[in-house]
Amino acid sequence: MSGEFVPSKRLSVAAQAATSSLGSALGSANVTASAQVIGPSIILDAVTEDFGLSRILKSCFPKDYQQIIMMAQYLACDGGALSHCDSWCKSHAPGLAASLTGQHISEILSSISLDEKQTFFTKWMKVVAEDDYLCYDITSVSFYSNLNEYIKYGYNRDKDKLPQLNLAAVFGLKKALPVYFHRLPGNITDVSTLHNLLKTFKAMERKVGKTGEAEKTWKMEKTSYVMDKGFYSKQNVDELVAGGDKFLIAVPLSNKWLHKAIDDVYDTIHSPEGYHKVDDEVLYLHTRLYPWGDKRHRTYLHLYYNAKARATAIDQFNEDLLSYKQELESGNTNDKHQSYYDDFFIIKTTPKRGLKVTYNSEAINKQIKRYRGFQALLSNSIKDPVKALQVYRDKDIVEKCFDDLKNQLDMKRLRMHNSKTVDGRLFVQFIALIYMSAIRKELRLTKLIEKYTVRELLREMETITKISYSGKYGSVITEITKEQMEILQAMKIAPPSCRRLGET
Repeated sequence: MSGEFVPSKRLSVAAQAATSSLGSALGSANVTASAQVIGPSIILDAVTEDFGLSRILKSCFPKDYQQIIMMAQYLACDGGALSHCDSWCKSHAPGLAASLTGQHISEILSSISLDEKQTFFTKWMKVVAEDDYLCYDITSVSFYSNLNEYIKYGYNRDKDKLPQLNLAAVFGLKKALPVYFHRLPGNITDVSTLHNLLKTFKAMERKVGKTGEAEKTWKMEKTSYVMDKGFYSKQNVDELVAGGDKFLIAVPLSNKWLHKAIDDVYDTIHSPEGYHKVDDEVLYLHTRLYPWGDKRHRTYLHLYYNAKARATAIDQFNEDLLSYKQELESGNTNDKHQSYYDDFFIIKTTPKRGLKVTYNSEAINKQIKRYRGFQALLSNSIKDPVKALQVYRDKDIVEKCFDDLKNQLDMKRLRMHNSKTVDGRLFVQFIALIYMSAIRKELRLTKLIEKYTVRELLREMETITKISYSGKYGSVITEITKEQMEILQAMKIAPPSCRRLGET
């Protein structure tokens, strides 16, 4: 063997020239080389740049913002436990493995303060939240330990028999990005959380500048809340209306005032005037002004009747009732189901037979015959029933984001004990979710969603590597495949380039 470099035919012309130059150089100099995978970071860094994420994080976490970004990018690419982040960083750009040992990761997570997070959210909202529909929802995160004041046993959405904390999150429907999150005790109900969210957002509308003057950062008057029926209560709607907040909220069919509204239109809603096709689905629609509360604030009640969905709705209603009966008989009741307990069950306790739970057949039959197949949305801002329904359905993005958090970003079940570490981990997860959501939006816009998931796209980019040589010999980027070039072009990202060997 002569020791001469023989360029692979698979290399580009530039790469062949580079390796030939290196072969000549090695004959006269001691040259060392190192390699870093840069493909995923090409995509992720573009997201960082597009939204000014690095700038915002640096202003809030000047010492650790690079490490926070790196951890979030690792979670987006790999999704494994953060304890494996340092080994991943050794082979991936920008190469911060030396500052991301297991011990340092724990220190960074524990050091992320509430004030720093709130400052970040205030600045982030200014970028992504204005003039958008903000969908508010809650998910549960299970833990293998309950050594944390927020970890409690409660209603677990994943049916895990583990203690949990609840994660409340806000997502922008137009921009398809996460906007805000905070953690809650695992035993708190959804409906009771809205008050504090509204207070928090009001406080974040204005921040105190260096001179002590209040500086406007973003405008809630251009923003609307979108919520499912789990957040509906008269008290919550009263607060939204009184605060001048725009909203769209689903109304549970268990409400008596809604029964009256349906009764009023039951005989006429099936007319040609009510007939609409929405996303190839036949619906009968009716919208009426609904004066809300003592001050008779203007709201719009949108009613939808779906004959095909009626059978499914009846089956679901009966399935729910069976579950609620078991809850009553076991004593493991849920505050969210109280109205169903009251309306559809007869509960008696006798000295001999103890607790006896039976169905209220009259109320159940009336509910099935009269109201199943209906859906109701209440809004003080959206007059058009079709637009209201489309906005409400767009909130499915939240379910996808929660699915990403739990199944793609390693947060379905956690083992962390310390509450500060948990809070820091949740924040890094939030940054990772920004990356995944931004990439998914681009995949949808470019139709690449038909070919790749977010994780599959990032893995497709894994073979792009930067080989760096010591001294004056510069760097070489490995060959970019046809599929990788297709991704870069679709996402309007310039292919990577670097200084050729021999250039100074």
